[in-house]
Amino acid sequence: MTAYSATVTVRLKEGVLDPEAETTERALERLGFELESLSSADQFDIELDAADEETAHERVREMTERLLANPTLHDYEVSVEQR
Repeated sequence: MTAYSATVTVRLKEGVLDPEAETTERALERLGFELESLSSADQFDIELDAADEETAHERVREMTERLLANPTLHDYEVSVEQR
């Protein structure tokens, strides 16, 4: 088994309301920052052992689809690298 580090970034899909980002964007604009847009995202850092990078990626994708992201509401990105 080989050790891998994975990062999963979960964002709301286009068109889904993002009240956290809207509130933050308004606050930044009140502080004088000009923004075109702002969106929020959650990031999960996962350490795991797997036989190879493909297996690690598949396991993290499964974790993401089963718990970390709701495919109806979220898009996500998975990156995996060997430690």
